[in-house]
Amino acid sequence: MRRVAESFAWPFRGEWRRAWWIGLVTVILVPLLFVPLLGYAVAATRAAEEDAAAGPPGWRLTRRLIVDGLWVSLALALSVLPFAIVWDPLARLFGPGVDPAAARVVAALVLALPWGLLALLHMPHATATLAATGRGRDMLDLAASIRGVRHDFATWNVAAAGIVTGWAIGLACAGALCVGIVPGIFYAILVSAHAAATLARPGPHPSPR
Repeated sequence: MRRVAESFAWPFRGEWRRAWWIGLVTVILVPLLFVPLLGYAVAATRAAEEDAAAGPPGWRLTRRLIVDGLWVSLALALSVLPFAIVWDPLARLFGPGVDPAAARVVAALVLALPWGLLALLHMPHATATLAATGRGRDMLDLAASIRGVRHDFATWNVAAAGIVTGWAIGLACAGALCVGIVPGIFYAILVSAHAAATLARPGPHPSPR
């Protein structure tokens, strides 16, 4: 539980205000800045691996930020692809008497659970490894993520709990606390970055350039 609590507090450590102002603007403009936002998530994971006490890193638009963001985007797209393929056939199984739009919504909700489990299984380990090694192919190595979970299930379980709870707070509680969905999303990204960093293997880190 201490690790989870540390992940919740990490977004407000160090010089966090500078990271937050740019982060909020990036989330608002996420259709245009999707790749840099994902690249920053990797940079935040790297910063937490190197020195968690320093808090979230500042924003630097570097080649590494963009490349990392592209690799994460590719990994997300590949994880969604099989579920997108079966989405329409699954919706049709509800029968001709069901409203097509409603059937698609229900089918999406049904597929969201297995996709979420796949993302939790793969993304934390893959992001931590990419942050530590700088090798893009590590972001696509599902087998390595599965081995990582099997090797240290307890650590992954705690990290996954932190990520899920962080997103629950960011998406659900943000509105209840009158904070807003934008800071809620950025908070969840930072919590997830710190939680993923606990899965990193020791070793040298690449230059962020």
